[in-house]
Amino acid sequence: MIELAPDLHALPGRPAHAFNVHLVGGVLVDAGTRHATRRILRGLGDVPVHALAVTHAHADHQGASAALRAHLGIPFWGPAGEVDVLERGDLRAMAPDGAIVRWQLRHWAGPAVTVDRALEEGDELDAGFVALATPGHSPGHLSYWRESDRTLVAGDVLFGRHPITGRPGLHEPPARFTLDPERNRASIRRVAALRPRLIVFGHGPAWRDADAVERFAERLPAPGAATRPVASG
Repeated sequence: MIELAPDLHALPGRPAHAFNVHLVGGVLVDAGTRHATRRILRGLGDVPVHALAVTHAHADHQGASAALRAHLGIPFWGPAGEVDVLERGDLRAMAPDGAIVRWQLRHWAGPAVTVDRALEEGDELDAGFVALATPGHSPGHLSYWRESDRTLVAGDVLFGRHPITGRPGLHEPPARFTLDPERNRASIRRVAALRPRLIVFGHGPAWRDADAVERFAERLPAPGAATRPVASG
């Protein structure tokens, strides 16, 4: 594991930064696709884990949740706004319909998983991190924020790499996977206003430039404007 900040580690993955899984204190955050179980367990080694939490119910974040919950014998925590979807194992309502989304659901999504704790705004995760409501990419999307050192586990409210080329940089999540881009832009503005010193993403390497995040948010289209997604880098 790679230490990014006190009590915040990134698990290794191939390709690097494609489907990030983090350890926050003793809580795993996100679970990759359903094929990620072995790589996550290898990355953890003998490190104790007491819960698994996801940022949102997309196939590349929820995929290995049921397998990890069973293998590690730990509770599963999910966004309160997406509990029904997670427990039914039917993720179709989490993203716009399309051929790529249907392919992901068929090949990446994991089975239904019991939600032992429904997380809401302000709920404590571990190691000083609390849940932050950042909807838009999905209806109940959560990020996890630690005020003491201004560290953000962003999930997919922002991408830290280009979704096609993989080049590092700030990007809005692709519209084809985002239910409400305008609402997600409001969530980006919210997290940018926090001026995080460190952001870790669901996709892409860690980011340590609060000024760049603020500039990115300032360039976002005004509410109601129909324009192309913004990118930086």
